[in-house]
Amino acid sequence: MKIAIIDYGAGNVRSVQFALERLGVSGKLTAEAEEIIRADKVIFPGVGEASSAMDALRRYGLDQVIPKLTQPVLGICLGLQLLCEWSEEGNTDCLGVFPAKVRSFPDNLKVPQVGWNTLSALRSSLFQGVREASYAYFVHSYYVPVNSFTIAQSEYGIPFSAAMAKDNFYACQFHPEKSSTTGEQILKNFLKQ
Repeated sequence: MKIAIIDYGAGNVRSVQFALERLGVSGKLTAEAEEIIRADKVIFPGVGEASSAMDALRRYGLDQVIPKLTQPVLGICLGLQLLCEWSEEGNTDCLGVFPAKVRSFPDNLKVPQVGWNTLSALRSSLFQGVREASYAYFVHSYYVPVNSFTIAQSEYGIPFSAAMAKDNFYACQFHPEKSSTTGEQILKNFLKQ
């Protein structure tokens, strides 16, 4: 199985690679469109700021490639946000896979939200074998409101989408690669999609 990890300069690619290695599979770090298109599975991680991340995707031509992928794709953290249509962070037009907008947390909440938070309202084969109220590791200042594509919720002052799915696209606001056995199970489930 060929797994492409999109490496466009937006962090956390190595930890994703190590998490896959712990599952006995290897992921190739790449920004090459052809390698990404030919992969059996694609992981789209990200840590950082939306507008500069979108600039990097445009430089590599990946803003045109990612939305057209037909194999299973897993967005992680900023990857989830960039798969939406727009982000309040820098007033940024994103990739538009999910018809959802990314919002900043209300001013009364400390950001970023860093740490372990529970997952609820799980629905999707991505969460097979994961119990309600399992913990996952989050680091984020922006969120996607709960919507019809939400497959897991969490709460930080307000409820938000912890994960979403549409067609062949899956996305987690949390970091499965840093979420212990829960994250490991989610990555295993993704590899079976």
